[in-house]
Amino acid sequence: MSAAPHHHFVILGGGTAGWMTACMLAARWPAFDVTLVESPDVGIIGVGEGSTPQLRDFFNRLGLAEADWMPRCNATYKNGITFRGWSERPGFESYFHPFATEVDGRTLGIFTYNTRARRTGRDIWAHPDRFFLPAYLASRRLGPIASENFPFDIGYGYHFDAYLVGAILRDKAKAMGVRHLERHVAKVEIDENGNVAALLTTDGETIAGDFFIDCSGFRGTLIQEALRERFYPFGENLFNDSAVVMPTPADSTSTNPYTISTALSAGWAWDIPLTNRTGNGYVYASSYIDKDAAETELRRHLGLIDSDIEARHLSMKVGRVERSWVNNCLAVGLSQGFIEPLEATALHIVQATVEGFIDAFELGRYTPQEREMFNQRIAARYEGIRDYIVGHYRLNRRTDSEYWRANAANQNLSDTLKAVMTSWFRCDDLGATVAELGIGKYYASLSWHCLFAGYGTFPADAVIAPPGDDIDVHDLTKIDDFLRRCAMNFGDHKQRLDTLRA
Repeated sequence: MSAAPHHHFVILGGGTAGWMTACMLAARWPAFDVTLVESPDVGIIGVGEGSTPQLRDFFNRLGLAEADWMPRCNATYKNGITFRGWSERPGFESYFHPFATEVDGRTLGIFTYNTRARRTGRDIWAHPDRFFLPAYLASRRLGPIASENFPFDIGYGYHFDAYLVGAILRDKAKAMGVRHLERHVAKVEIDENGNVAALLTTDGETIAGDFFIDCSGFRGTLIQEALRERFYPFGENLFNDSAVVMPTPADSTSTNPYTISTALSAGWAWDIPLTNRTGNGYVYASSYIDKDAAETELRRHLGLIDSDIEARHLSMKVGRVERSWVNNCLAVGLSQGFIEPLEATALHIVQATVEGFIDAFELGRYTPQEREMFNQRIAARYEGIRDYIVGHYRLNRRTDSEYWRANAANQNLSDTLKAVMTSWFRCDDLGATVAELGIGKYYASLSWHCLFAGYGTFPADAVIAPPGDDIDVHDLTKIDDFLRRCAMNFGDHKQRLDTLRA
C-alpha cells in the first residue's frame, strides 16, 4: 500500500541518520520524491562507531554487500562488547556481552540455570564468558563469518568510520533518486495548522514538502526549535554528558572483533578497532570530573601522556523528545534523542524509528491514532534501552570513586528496572520476568543474565555452599568442547578483512 500519490519527503540534515532515512524511504517508496537538505558547513565528528546486528539487515535490504562497503569505511566485525573494570569482585573483573546466535539453545539454558543456582548460594560456575560462541570467537580473534558447512546464523555487528558510512549511503540514496541540496536553512515556516510548510534558505529559496524529517542533530531544528516539542533529559540516572576522543594507530598484526568498554574514574572509555586506526574515547560526567582532567585520564589510560595526538571534546544531550512524530514532522537520530553509546544503540534506534514510521504511515497516514501508537512504541523503545543502560551503572561493583558509588546508590529507577532487579535478587526466574514485562524485544533474557552474572552479583564467596542433590551439576567441559568444535568453522578476523579488500 502506498503512502500517498506524489508525496514529497524533505529530510533536514545528512550524516548517517539522514542518509539512512533517505535510503529507507527511497527503497520502500521509489515513486515518491525524497529531498535531503544539509548545510555544506556542518562539522564532522568522525569518530569510530559500533553497531548492533540489525545494521546487517539494513545493508542487505539495500543490496550493499559487505565487500562493497566495509573496506571503503575501514570497517571491522563486532562479536560483542567486553566490559572491563566495571566490577571489583575477584573473578568478575571483566565479562563479554555476546550477540545472539542460533546455537545458543545448546548453552543458554545451562547458563541461566547455573546463575539461578549461584544466586541461591551454590558453588556453581556462572560467569557468562564460558557459555557463548561469540565470546569464544572474540577471545581467539576469530571473525563471525562461518564456513559454508556451518548452517547456523551468528549475530554480529560492525565497527566503522561513521562519516564514511554516511558517504556510502549518500551515494546509494542519490543513485536511488534522492535529491541532494546543500543549503543553509535560515527559517522554518509553520502553517496555521501547526505543520511544517517549508524550509527557507539563506539565499531566499523555499523548499516545500508534504512531510519533513528532522535529522538536524542535537539542535532539533524542526522538532524542538520550530515545533517546540518537549525534551526529557535522562540526567537523573544517566550521569554522563560529555566525551573526549582521540585516535591511536591500528594494530598491524591483528584486529579485535569486539568493542572494549573500560571503566574509568567518572565514566568509561571505548576502544573501537578500525582497519586504519583505533577509535578511543572517554564518556564521562562533567559534574564529577572536568574536561582537562578527563583528557589527562584518557591519555594515561592509552599511554599517551606525552603524545601530541590531538584530543577533541564533545558535549552530549542525553534524553528524548516526548513525541518523535508531531503533525507532519518526524524526528530521527540526535534530534529525536540520544542515549550514551555504551551498547551502540544509536543507529538501531534510527532504523527502528524509520521502519516503524513507514509501516504506520502506510496504515493510517496522518491519523492521530497511528501517530499516537507510533509515538508510544518509540518512547517505550527508548525507555527499554535506557533501563538496560542504567542497569550497567546501578549494578556496578566498584567502590573507588564518588561517581561509581553514586551510581550504585542511585534510586531514580523505573518500575521496570526495579522489577528486573527484584527478580534477580529474590532468585526468581529472570527469563520469565523479562517475558512478563514485555522488554525482551529491547534486550533479551540472555543480555540481562550476562549483565548481572558478568558483574558477579551473587552471594559472597564465604557463604557459597556445595551444590547438593537438588542441583543439577552440568559438565561444562562438554560446552567447552562444543564451542571449540563450532569455532573450527570460523577464520581469523584480520584475514577475513584482508579478503574483503582483495
